[in-house]
Amino acid sequence: MNFGRLDVVPTPIGNLKDITERAIEVLKAADLILAEDTRTTGNLLRHYSIDRPLRAFHLHNEHRAVNAIVDQLKSGMNYALCSDAGTPAISDPGFLLVRACVDAGVEVMCLPGATAFVPALVVSGLPCDRFVFEGFLPHKKGRQKRLQSLVEESRTVVLYESPHRIIKLLEELIKYECSNRRIVLCREISKLHEETIRGTVSETLIHFQEKAPRGEFVVVLEGVA
Repeated sequence: MNFGRLDVVPTPIGNLKDITERAIEVLKAADLILAEDTRTTGNLLRHYSIDRPLRAFHLHNEHRAVNAIVDQLKSGMNYALCSDAGTPAISDPGFLLVRACVDAGVEVMCLPGATAFVPALVVSGLPCDRFVFEGFLPHKKGRQKRLQSLVEESRTVVLYESPHRIIKLLEELIKYECSNRRIVLCREISKLHEETIRGTVSETLIHFQEKAPRGEFVVVLEGVA
């Protein structure tokens, strides 16, 4: 039996031009496109005149959808997997499906492409030869334990945070005696209102107390000396 293949396709995190020609070709050739939000991916497909079937695949249905998708791939179908923005499985749905495909012997191909934390890390000016990527911190359970381990890291720390919790995060870092630690916060990467805020933890907290934070953030924190 000839199995199909799962193509993991990064999509733009802001500017729609931030997609590769290869990604467009793969999307055009797919038997079906699995999308975190069919409306978001649908807009991208229309922009590039791609007319392929779409099916929702997100955090709320991935557990129950995985087995059926793997069976379809084993029957010879070729699917493409997209998240709303960036590379699937990086703080987005996709890991469970990739793992199930690997276990079932279905080929998985991941295209190189957009991921929010990479440009933020590069422009931060903080050491990027060694770093730790955390993604989103837990909202409640386990949050303080995770923060405690991160502030003790000698490597540069990269994580994601929402505009609703960025002030809370900065306040927590101050409680862990990181007031003078250098930090860089990037928001709206590759979008019209892209912004990079640099300073110490205390300085950036004052900034956002005076100016309400907007947009999703990539946080790059200096490692402990």
